[in-house]
Amino acid sequence: MGRTEKAAITPDTKVGSLLDNFPELEPVLMALSPKFEKLKNPVLRKTVAKVATLRQVAKVGAVPLPLLINELRRAAGMEDLELDTVNPADIAVPSWLNGARPVEAIDIRDDIDAGVQPISIVMKKLNTLNEGEILKVIAPFEPVPLIDLAKKKGFAVHLDKENDTGFMAVYFRKSE
Repeated sequence: MGRTEKAAITPDTKVGSLLDNFPELEPVLMALSPKFEKLKNPVLRKTVAKVATLRQVAKVGAVPLPLLINELRRAAGMEDLELDTVNPADIAVPSWLNGARPVEAIDIRDDIDAGVQPISIVMKKLNTLNEGEILKVIAPFEPVPLIDLAKKKGFAVHLDKENDTGFMAVYFRKSE
């Protein structure tokens, strides 16, 4: 059976769906960023890949979204999409974080390595915060689906980019 138009490759395509519909694109995806190699882990493939979109994965892999989408589309025999390349990240430390101490820190690296989806764990902790309190989450990569969900729930978010230790610190603040 041939592929239908429903199997389009767009920024909102889930990684798991992409790889289910186009298994031949796995090496193309892996070649775009070394960070995508983690998707070979079957546990991550069953958890993170099912919820992460190509837009989110592009951010995690530090690959420009138009490059990611159009490389995958070309390899699948599709035409390029015209995509806006502007997706500015807020790099400056927000005033709410200057001098503030998180009430708690959660390290989700072991959970992710074990194949546990930490979104529900972190969201449960976020829901216990009082107004103005900050939660620090330590992750092996930028947890874009978690960040997006927290923002939708009204939390302020700041990400400290990867450093020599190979992890990221994400700060969540409950709005006042």
